[in-house]
Amino acid sequence: MDRYTEIDEVISYIHRHLDEPLPLSRLASHVAYSQYHFARIFKERIGLSPLYYVSSMRLQKAKDLLLRTNMSVRDIGLEIGQQSLGTFSTRFTEKVGISPSEFRESAHRADDQLRTLQLLSDWSMARSFAETNLRISGTVTAAAPFHGVILIGLFAKPIPEGLPLYGTLLPSLGDFCFTGVAPGTYYLMATSVDWGTQAIDFLLPHSTLRNRSKKPIIVTPNNTVPHQQVTLFEPHPDDPPILISLPLLMNHFINRVAK
Repeated sequence: MDRYTEIDEVISYIHRHLDEPLPLSRLASHVAYSQYHFARIFKERIGLSPLYYVSSMRLQKAKDLLLRTNMSVRDIGLEIGQQSLGTFSTRFTEKVGISPSEFRESAHRADDQLRTLQLLSDWSMARSFAETNLRISGTVTAAAPFHGVILIGLFAKPIPEGLPLYGTLLPSLGDFCFTGVAPGTYYLMATSVDWGTQAIDFLLPHSTLRNRSKKPIIVTPNNTVPHQQVTLFEPHPDDPPILISLPLLMNHFINRVAK
């Protein structure tokens, strides 16, 4: 069972008041903790600082507004508290991988990208198993029935934002391997897109099966990383949003295997 169950109430509170100012003092006082103690246990439970989590949830809201409304990009930025259009566009691009306008336009191509993957016969780039210590390998399973593509990557933070430092796609549950991984600290994230999923549901992946490592994976030149067991689960209420554009990752993979 997760520690610090009071954080569940804070997460719910953040979701209910996302359009209001949410300074650390307000969040801490909601559970009657000092700011220092609250920030410490929140990060221990979620893996991110409270304000980083709030910022991420607001970017997820921006993604929803881009696809579900006709609001201008400027107005969407204002809706999530970004007074500067330039600042909003820069932050969005950094975390999602493409600009707000490009994300909105990507809805027209997303279905085609998933169909292209479904028809792909050569997935060999997803399964290169070189003999080297500098590798991270494992097996992906799922807690619920699943038939589709799995997107898996190594990220710098315990949240799937920005392009992964190492990433690939798998055509089914099973083994994966990242080779030639540079020494460093990584967080393993995975999600899935069922072959029958509509574009809107993986452009805004609120309900896709997923897994994220809250504990870092440390890669060093002289140590072998243990085999990773990755089980895809239904989303948990405290999961940070999947900010990186899944169609962008699909397109990168398709371009790699086409070379």
